[in-house]
Amino acid sequence: MIIVVGSVDGRNESFDRLVKISLEHVHRSRGEDGCIEHVVQIDCEDPLRLRFFERWRDAAALKTHFARSESRAFAQEVAKLCTKPPVMEIYEAEAKSF
Repeated sequence: MIIVVGSVDGRNESFDRLVKISLEHVHRSRGEDGCIEHVVQIDCEDPLRLRFFERWRDAAALKTHFARSESRAFAQEVAKLCTKPPVMEIYEAEAKSF
């Protein structure tokens, strides 16, 4: 399984737009083959920061997701709406039940 965590810091004047396109992206991504979970949330300690959490079946599914024109368009628009470059980290993980 692949886990992606990330965040973007928005601006007051464009934060509503940032939230809107982020939710659209998350909802679209959930329907993609290999997407297990995809969420966006407003950070309680920094109300202009969005946090993303994603789980993908494998690296191939994530690579396909990144290659979609909609994903590229989303990343380009986010870059215009945030105060600094978005942060994204990708982890390979194995699910275990306890």
